[in-house]
Amino acid sequence: MSKYIKENMSFSVMLSPDISDTEIANIRKDLDSRPFVKSSRFISKIEAKEQLIKDLGEDPEELLGFNPAQDCIEIFLNSDYANNDSIAVISKLIRSDNNVTDLLYQQEAIDLINNNLSKVMTVLLILAVVLMFISFTLIRNTIRLSIYSKRFIINTMKLVGATGGFIRRPFIRNNIFTGVISGILANGIIFLMLTYFSREYVEIKPLISTTDMIMIFAIVILLGVAISTAATAFAVNRYVKMKSDQLYYV
Repeated sequence: MSKYIKENMSFSVMLSPDISDTEIANIRKDLDSRPFVKSSRFISKIEAKEQLIKDLGEDPEELLGFNPAQDCIEIFLNSDYANNDSIAVISKLIRSDNNVTDLLYQQEAIDLINNNLSKVMTVLLILAVVLMFISFTLIRNTIRLSIYSKRFIINTMKLVGATGGFIRRPFIRNNIFTGVISGILANGIIFLMLTYFSREYVEIKPLISTTDMIMIFAIVILLGVAISTAATAFAVNRYVKMKSDQLYYV
């Protein structure tokens, strides 16, 4: 969402009145070749005047005696460059062209968007860490309870010479499978939620690409496996390291 918002902020490169079509094409070609430009489009003074008529409800040329609109190139930046430091450098670079009279953009809107996105991302990061901790704790306690009933079997295996890795292996294998199933179920819930919001509120596709969705689904499954594996290892280790006489008092 942050990337989508930043890449839909437009910047107007205002062109000099006597610029030729060839020079316009060259400027646009140069802009499109820059790494900071995602896309661009040319807006003629006639198109700009038509937009002014729609916005004002009357023809400004009739009032002023001339068309106040200018030819311009509207550019959209790549999200990595949609910050104040980069925009300052980009503005200086674009204004250095003699055929460019100005670069117009809403500085206050950009500041507001960047500040709000930063706050939202910080809150979401904190929330994600808290939820991850809660998830790990709940899963670990659940696995611990399931292994608790097998603590004497673990002790017997240890007494006959089984290593910690050998004892942990079947428990981890079973919970890896559980983690995969849990991840698939979680992905199903995510997919249903996105489908619902896309149908009822706003189209999700412009915000989240197919590649992003595949990455999200893969990460969810990997996290399911990682959390289950770590929780199982902690739970089993507790009983592997425990002395035989302590098993009766836990």
